[in-house]
Amino acid sequence: MDRLAALLATFHLSASVFNAGVLGAASRHPEGDGVGYLHVLTRGSIYLRVQGRSEQRFDKPVLILMTDQQDHELGPGKEGAETLCGSFRFGAGNGGPIYQALPGLLVIPFDDLGTLGGLLELMLQEARHDLCGRQAALDRLCEVLVIRLLRHLMDSGAMDSGLLAGLAHPKLVKALTAMHQKPEVDWTLSGLADIAGMSRARFAVVFRETLGLTPAVCLAQWRVSLAESLLRDGLPLETVANRVGYSSGSALAKVFRRHLGCSPVRGTRMAARHHGS
Repeated sequence: MDRLAALLATFHLSASVFNAGVLGAASRHPEGDGVGYLHVLTRGSIYLRVQGRSEQRFDKPVLILMTDQQDHELGPGKEGAETLCGSFRFGAGNGGPIYQALPGLLVIPFDDLGTLGGLLELMLQEARHDLCGRQAALDRLCEVLVIRLLRHLMDSGAMDSGLLAGLAHPKLVKALTAMHQKPEVDWTLSGLADIAGMSRARFAVVFRETLGLTPAVCLAQWRVSLAESLLRDGLPLETVANRVGYSSGSALAKVFRRHLGCSPVRGTRMAARHHGS
C-alpha cells in the first residue's frame, strides 16, 4: 500500500535548488502561497530570521523545513557557511493537502535524519563538482529529498496530528488511502471503519483525534482539492463532478462554495493566476 501515491499523482511535486555551496551573503525569501523551502547547513554556521520570531542560529549540520507564509532571511555566520537551499511546491494554488499537512517550521539535526543523510551526501557530491547536468540533477534530487522527508515525518512519529499523522497510523492509513484512491465511491462511516478494521464508534473518535476533523469533512476536502486539480487540467465541470463523487456539477459547486467560499471556475482561475505569478 503506497500512502503517498494518489496524493503525489494529483499534486505534482516540483523543486529547484537555488544555492548549492558557499552561502556568500544573506538571502531573503518572500512569502509565497503553497511554496516551501528547504535549507540544509552542511558546514559552518547560519542564522535564520523569520518575521515575528526571534532570530535562530545554527552551528552544526541541520535541515530546516519552512512552509510558513512569512518572509524569512537566511545568512552565514562569522565563520561562513556551506548550504543546500531549495524551494518546492505541490501543483498550483495552496499546494493541496500534502503542503497544508507540513509543519510551518521544522528543524532536524543531521544526527536525526537517518537514511536521509545518504541522499544529502549525494546532493553534496553534485553541488561540489561543476559537471554537466548539475542543476537538473540537483533539482531532481531535491524532489526526492522532499518525498523522503515526508516518509521520515510519518515513520519517525514526528507528526502527532493532521494528515501525515493519519497516514502514519496503522489502521487509519487504510481508510485514508482508500479515500484518496477512489474518491468517487459513496463512502460511509461504517464502510471506512470496516476498511480500517475498527468499530464505527472507535474509528470516528480516533480519526477526529488524529486528523482534527471528521471523516466526512476530510473526504469532502480531498474531493474539492482533487476537483481543483482536474479543473486546472481543463476537464469539464460535469466530468470532474462524476470523478470525485458528486452527481452533478451543481452539487460540486455547492461543496466548493461551502469549503472555499467561491465557485469552481473562480477558484480554479485564482489558483492559476497565483501559480503563474
